[in-house]
Amino acid sequence: MLYLLHEASQLVLTPAHMAADLMRLTCTNTFNPMTYTPGGRAFAASCELFARTTCPYPKPAFDLPSTERVVWQQPFCRVIAFGPPSNKPKVLIVAPMSGHYATLLRGTVAAFLDSHQVFITDWSDAKQVPLSEGQFDLSTYVDYCIAMFEALGPELHVMAVCQPAVPVLAAIALMEAEEHSQVPCSVTLLGGPVDTRQTPTAVNSFAQTRDIPWFKRHCIHPVPERYRGRGRLVYPGFMQLGGFVAMNPNRHVSAHWQMFKHLAEGDGDAADKHREFYNEYLAVMDLTAEYYLQTLETVFIDHLLPRGLMRHRGRRVDLREMRRCALMTIEGEKDDITGRGQTVAALDLTPNLSAEKKEHHLQAGVGHYGVFNGTRFRTEITPRIKTFMRRHAADGPPHPPRSSRCAFSNPTRSALKARGRSGG
Repeated sequence: MLYLLHEASQLVLTPAHMAADLMRLTCTNTFNPMTYTPGGRAFAASCELFARTTCPYPKPAFDLPSTERVVWQQPFCRVIAFGPPSNKPKVLIVAPMSGHYATLLRGTVAAFLDSHQVFITDWSDAKQVPLSEGQFDLSTYVDYCIAMFEALGPELHVMAVCQPAVPVLAAIALMEAEEHSQVPCSVTLLGGPVDTRQTPTAVNSFAQTRDIPWFKRHCIHPVPERYRGRGRLVYPGFMQLGGFVAMNPNRHVSAHWQMFKHLAEGDGDAADKHREFYNEYLAVMDLTAEYYLQTLETVFIDHLLPRGLMRHRGRRVDLREMRRCALMTIEGEKDDITGRGQTVAALDLTPNLSAEKKEHHLQAGVGHYGVFNGTRFRTEITPRIKTFMRRHAADGPPHPPRSSRCAFSNPTRSALKARGRSGG
């Protein structure tokens, strides 16, 4: 019902949104004398803010100078490669599947284009995936990761930004246990919630004060009829956006007030920066209910991975199996989403990984988004990651898989492997 109410409100506001946008265009037309008056600029600014706060935001484009190629595809994800195939080192950026699109990592991708062949996971909006494609939960996420590592290997480096830290670590640990030949050379975790018991944030505390039945009742809704995924149970994007904004309401109100002043003063450059950020920030996608709930329970409520209790399709996920894949963790000093200590915990959870294969960096002066984007990411964090990757590139020949353990018996895994490679 809530999803339908949201859709109805969008339809009701459409005429007002269109009228406000028309008035904005009228008041900014070069032939209109009001365009050059303070009152005209203020009225146009009011119309633009109203239009922007009442319109839906489509999935943004990467808009990078490199061409884009889809090299792997499944119903809930595709892998995009930037630029033509090359001999540069390969890095797969696993984007968070937590509401925003992969384009949020546009700056992350751009920082590695000069030195690496860059791939990124482009997760699907659950409301656009038909029910006939089946379910997608945290276990499927791990399956996807393994299939992607196989398809893009060998000599692959992986970067997991925020939420993917747990499934990426789980996938690598499972591959290590199999002595898989395509285990990544290195993995870098940026602000990932590996152990949310460390320095809990407001996000972690909220999950701890409620149980799974509460989240099912209040956060899960069926997709309306007009979408391809009609009937699928999801955690809607508009609810996630409400949560994002509620975490820092004063910051967003202040940002929009500043935009109004920039527009009223005729400062177009500053207003463009605001538009660019919020065009990305306000574009959100739905998550499947089973993935959202399993992630909440596994990562934020029961802390199964750091406790050694996480299981994947009946198999225990044991981080002590990690011996070959080098591990780097990066945290932000002011991160209020993934608290300090939550990511670096991965280093203690991998005791059989030698010390020379481990590295940690705490970036001073940045919050959560500064860990993977912005000036300090480009000038201070990126060079460290590149150095780490160079140091652990093709670190010795891969171990051949043992015949008794190399074949994955799970039919889902076999199907993913076959379909994933055919997508290239």
